[in-house]
Amino acid sequence: MSGALISGALRSSWQAGPAAASGPVLVSVTDFTCAHAHDLPAVFRAGMALRRSWPELEGAVGLWLWSRPRQRRCGSVSVWTDEAALRRFVGWPPHVEIMRRFRDRGTIRAHAWRADSFDPAQAWARAERVLAQAEAGAGSQTASR
Repeated sequence: MSGALISGALRSSWQAGPAAASGPVLVSVTDFTCAHAHDLPAVFRAGMALRRSWPELEGAVGLWLWSRPRQRRCGSVSVWTDEAALRRFVGWPPHVEIMRRFRDRGTIRAHAWRADSFDPAQAWARAERVLAQAEAGAGSQTASR
């Protein structure tokens, strides 16, 4: 993780995918809150493992990983060519295995939006707002077990 500290979140460097960012994109923010602090390193390492595959994922424009260790939170901001590409990733066996492994260890939130074009600064700024709203208990999809 590079040392970018933005609004309290440590953020990785950008990991480009194989897809071009020309034209409309779908931006997805995930936010996993660990029930116990001792699970956070393993959850984050699992995210890093998925990140290494990003250059080969069809429809992936790229992603950042982020973490707020004191809040036991980590997640991603990923950019896709379209919803179909995101759905393929969600159903990709390595992702499914990781979600199953950690599903009982915390709560996950996800929020996505479409943009006419990809602007990294705008995408990150909106992701920060989404994360702040989640922290305040405002809407997005939530799943916990």
